[in-house]
Amino acid sequence: MNRTIYSETGTTIAAISTPQAPGGIGIIRISGPDARKIAGRVFSPSGKKSLEELPGYTALYGRVFDESGAIDEAIALNFRAPKSFTGENVVELSCHGGLVILRRLLRAVIRAGAEPAGPGEFTRRAFLNGKIGLTEAESVMQLVSAQGEQAAKAALAGHEGALERRIASIRGKLLGAAAHLSAWADYPEDDIPQVTGEELKTSLGEVKAELDALLRGFDAGRVLREGVDTVIAGRPNTGKSTLMNLLAGCERSIVTSYAGTTRDIVEDTVLLGGIPLRLADTAGLRDTADPVESIGVGRARERVRSARLVLAVFDSSQELDESDRALIREVGDTPCVAVVNKSDLPIKINKEYIENNIKQTVYLSALTGAGLSRLEDAVASVLGTKELEPSDGMLYTERQRDAAARSLQSVTEALDALESGMTFDAVTVSVEDAVSALLELTGERATVAVVDSVFSRFCVGK
Repeated sequence: MNRTIYSETGTTIAAISTPQAPGGIGIIRISGPDARKIAGRVFSPSGKKSLEELPGYTALYGRVFDESGAIDEAIALNFRAPKSFTGENVVELSCHGGLVILRRLLRAVIRAGAEPAGPGEFTRRAFLNGKIGLTEAESVMQLVSAQGEQAAKAALAGHEGALERRIASIRGKLLGAAAHLSAWADYPEDDIPQVTGEELKTSLGEVKAELDALLRGFDAGRVLREGVDTVIAGRPNTGKSTLMNLLAGCERSIVTSYAGTTRDIVEDTVLLGGIPLRLADTAGLRDTADPVESIGVGRARERVRSARLVLAVFDSSQELDESDRALIREVGDTPCVAVVNKSDLPIKINKEYIENNIKQTVYLSALTGAGLSRLEDAVASVLGTKELEPSDGMLYTERQRDAAARSLQSVTEALDALESGMTFDAVTVSVEDAVSALLELTGERATVAVVDSVFSRFCVGK
């Protein structure tokens, strides 16, 4: 990779690498050529060994101190370059996780010669020193901020290089086509197989299909990472609040037998089948003369119009009325699951009408929880995550999506050039543009501005 390789030069940085909150343990990370020397100025081992002579991947027990005296007992863990996360000499000082202790120790380390680390500076150094690629670096923050198991699985796969390997495979096919074109054009007298338009169409068509699949997975992956604004809507007494409480796992909404109990929007974030849903339980949709309830109904309609997912709740023990039909019309093209509730009671509702108007229909009892797994499957189908395999490697930032989209556009232009009978020189230019976009995606040809933008989103200590 065309990046800076590790060298014993540069500054030594330090930061608190554990959450800024009280905990059982806290870690100060020090990275750079003088990491052991600086750590040795604030750490006193209990035995005879010193940090300077300590082998990599070993630790010492002792105490940390500043000019005022002892701060805490601590363990110093030593990593020698280049076999560390950053590729530099690294020392991690672990002590009790009190904020006062950690901040006092960090000040002592900085006074001992370290510089405060900037946002994402440890991961940035890992990237610049060739320890990880740019997509692997970006996955660090995705892993830290993952809201569900599927999102964490996708981030871990990215950190382990799944996306980079997938991109490398696509790029290899493009480079093979470009190399064949260049060799055939530059050395016509040599015994190089002639390039045919049909062969190029087949090869580039395969690449186009792979890039299409990669981009299609982006929106579904974003659902796993960021969650979905979801509205529970329906007429009064269909069991919306009971469904809210079932999904939340606690009593978030008031449930009574009286219509119009919910008058304002009750919100919570839940995980349904690994998908984070930002739920909003809304007032029952009906015409009402009550001015307070009317405000709630108006807010509910606004939420339905702005939602990315609607759970439209119907009472299976009652016949459809105009409020139910109006809700179906109001949902329109918004992704929706029809939740036919109270399935434990005799069914009177017109199931055929609902199923003909809403593709995903689930029969459920919010009171007993029966049918919840079917709701999980239906939501995954509507949001496009059902067939998603996070471990295959996914695009998970707008920067990555943009680079992949530009590569796809260039491949499409190459195919269009072949279809229109243009010379292979024009095709080669488009193929090289596609390769360049993929090199930018993985960071092998990223500008300083792109790298700065990526790591500016990290927190300090990562």
